[in-house]
Amino acid sequence: MSESILEMRQISKEFPGVKALADVNFKVRKGEIHCLVGENGAGKSTLMKVLSGVYPYGTYEGDIVFEGAVQQFHQITDSVKAGVAIIYQELALFPDLTVYENIFAGNEVKRGKLVDWNRTVVQAKEMLRKVKLNVNPETLVKDLGVGKQQLVEIAKALSKDVKLLILDEPTAALNEDDSENLLQLLRELKQQGITCIMISHKLKEVISIADSATVLRDGRTICTLDGAKGEITENAIIKNMVGREIEDIYPKRTDSKFGDKILELRNWSAYDPGLGRKVAKNVDLHVRKGEIVGIAGLMGSGRTELALSIFGNPKEYKLQGELLLDGKPSAFAHTSDAIRAGIAYVTEDRKGNGLFLAQDIKSNISAANLYGIASNGIINENEEVKVATEYKNSMYIKAPSVVQLVGKLSGGNQQKVSLGKWLFVGPKLLILDEPTRGIDVGAKFEIYSIMNKLIREGMSIIMISSELPEVLGMSDRVYVMAEGEIKGELAIADADQEKIMQLATQ
Repeated sequence: MSESILEMRQISKEFPGVKALADVNFKVRKGEIHCLVGENGAGKSTLMKVLSGVYPYGTYEGDIVFEGAVQQFHQITDSVKAGVAIIYQELALFPDLTVYENIFAGNEVKRGKLVDWNRTVVQAKEMLRKVKLNVNPETLVKDLGVGKQQLVEIAKALSKDVKLLILDEPTAALNEDDSENLLQLLRELKQQGITCIMISHKLKEVISIADSATVLRDGRTICTLDGAKGEITENAIIKNMVGREIEDIYPKRTDSKFGDKILELRNWSAYDPGLGRKVAKNVDLHVRKGEIVGIAGLMGSGRTELALSIFGNPKEYKLQGELLLDGKPSAFAHTSDAIRAGIAYVTEDRKGNGLFLAQDIKSNISAANLYGIASNGIINENEEVKVATEYKNSMYIKAPSVVQLVGKLSGGNQQKVSLGKWLFVGPKLLILDEPTRGIDVGAKFEIYSIMNKLIREGMSIIMISSELPEVLGMSDRVYVMAEGEIKGELAIADADQEKIMQLATQ
């Protein structure tokens, strides 16, 4: 694997007020799996968009050398013709079309000027066989799970005689089984001579699959690590990603003092009329002042539904049981009632439900508490800028200013804005639903540090997480859910991954 299929030489790319890439050098050997890692905002996706023609020739400085020739990709179709295919985290499929129509969309199998649908179906079956996806090609894409949709995307790329396959966070939305299936497929494609570039925040995946790994930081190439030489280790990647060693990614609290119960649920149930079943069943749970309570469980276990039932019940579940806040029976008809009572909820879907991506940082941070920046019913724009700037600085949000559009920020910085929005409300209980999903290790450490600071200041936190190391590293107690029920409660000193999984699979 000594011959290079790709060299990106001295690549620089600027946006207004931001230099996203600065003299980046990136070399990929033919037939290898090369991982591209770095913090959110390091420039990984920007570099791949330069390579694929999303940012066309002339909008950046430097050279792209593919298969020994300097390339000028003016649009995505140019890179596709050369044999480069990119699959983004947000899949680019047509949900209401069939699998075979998606695989050959824009690359139709024709006889003369007409599409040959019979050959299309036959060739689609061949592509599905290559990615080991056993589905009827006439199935609508919307009827497939995310893992299978990901495989359809790869089949689509293979149908174009891809030589270099780029995957941007391919396992971010997949469960453990689907993730492993995908990684195994990449290994098999490698054996077939296809070169892969994979962007990933999941360091264990990088370590398990990468032949080489290049680290970007602040738009610059820091190093390339060689797997054959044993250089790809978690410590080495983290140190180069963040510019420092993180001895313990889960910062410890040595001065934990728990007060009275802030929240208590007694025999609490939530019935979803749309599903025709209970999504939370007879839950008994409590949270004390100054405590982080983790809620673990598999996808579909009812964790998010339980959180929403507490936070003013926006899904309009039929609720039963008692909810006590500060020891007093409480009922919230709307989310606004829960907010006024001192409860805030940071959603797992920051792009869909948590933020206004087309608005700037200051508008997002003030969105849940406009009264906090208003006088006589009129928003004080100077106060809005002042408040947003304070949160930008205290939460280390990397952006030129608070008028930066949130949609232009990296995932980690978007998550900090989402968190800042709810902290401006001044809650006593903060519910964090998958607080570090899709963000890098440096941003995770910063969010964990913010959580610990909030706890020291007397706030209480419920943390829903699918990452067991995160649950174990940050929680004081853990509840484990399955099928809408609490299957067990563990003091953190007694908890480990095996015990949590045993309860989660009951």
